[in-house]
Amino acid sequence: MRVAVVSESFLPTVNGVTTSVCRVLDQLAAAGHEAMVISPAAPKVPSHYAGFPVHTVPAMAYRQFPVGLPNPQVARMLADFRPDVVHAASPFLLGAQAIAAANRLGVASVAVYQTDVAGYARRNRMGLAQGAAWRLIKWVHDGATLTLAPSTSSLADLEAAGVERLARWGRGVDLERYHPNNRVSPLARRYRDFLSPNGEVVVGYVGRIAPEKQVERLRCLRGIPGMRLAIVGDGPAMPSVQRSLRPLSVTYLGRLSGDELAAAYSALDVFVHTGEEETFGQTVQEAHASGLPVVAPAAGGPLDLVEYGADGYLFRDDYELRNQVRALVGDGSLRLRMGEAGRRAVLDRSWAAICEELFAHYEASIAEVRAAHRARVSA
Repeated sequence: MRVAVVSESFLPTVNGVTTSVCRVLDQLAAAGHEAMVISPAAPKVPSHYAGFPVHTVPAMAYRQFPVGLPNPQVARMLADFRPDVVHAASPFLLGAQAIAAANRLGVASVAVYQTDVAGYARRNRMGLAQGAAWRLIKWVHDGATLTLAPSTSSLADLEAAGVERLARWGRGVDLERYHPNNRVSPLARRYRDFLSPNGEVVVGYVGRIAPEKQVERLRCLRGIPGMRLAIVGDGPAMPSVQRSLRPLSVTYLGRLSGDELAAAYSALDVFVHTGEEETFGQTVQEAHASGLPVVAPAAGGPLDLVEYGADGYLFRDDYELRNQVRALVGDGSLRLRMGEAGRRAVLDRSWAAICEELFAHYEASIAEVRAAHRARVSA
């Protein structure tokens, strides 16, 4: 196949959209497919990734992110590449243009829903904007041959908004990089000694420090005996988080990636996720792959990823969050049992397996568009 990947976010920006796109490109290369990438322009965007060319279009900055602007280059690049399918990652302005161009070219398009735009409007009490956001989402995604939702929660939201032609497609996890055996690595041991100098139980959050992540709610963990808190990541809400968590003993490790991130996971005892607007929750999978019990909100993507009482807990409010973390901090055998169950739960979610599902969606969408074209020609 020839796949044009049009992403609203790409390297060097690191987030869930970028990570997913990079893993898809890795698997496209491994399977011998051809691909190209179109993304917003930003400093240090690579010219190639996984052997595939990366093209950029003009962008404006919004909340530290480049946002791709509609540009006639998109249609020209797609026409020149002659893709079999357009993969629109978290489509907004750039993705909507790519989907429209694909339709004009008679090319299949698969839109991957990843960002809860309507949730952002709801959180900021923008009632009218929330309705407008869903209308925009429906307009963008109804142009695609198929929309893939990462969780049952987001699938239900899209169905409620009237979006048509839906299927569920989750995310993979690197089962080799994120592994319980990392606990004995020298790097993980150094992190462990730093985070737990007196044998404390380390509770950690990994992710972007942004308002929608609600990291401030970790202040409810104040006073749990024998616990230290570690936060991995950075972002615009860091000053607010630091003010809110000042009464706790917190170690901020900043943004980590690669082997350092994997080692940091392995230095934790309990993983806590705080945001209620996750369409999926990739860090939950990484924590499970690392053999950690997970405490996460009973909302959004974590509903599919955490089996309550087996590999973690799901909380509805800060009172439950505190009690669940306290129970895990005080019971080492419970942590071990849940961590092992979490690892087992993700063993069938390698990126290779998940991308096989994605490629099947590509092929079905290509076949659908070609069949429709043949029907029009013969009519």
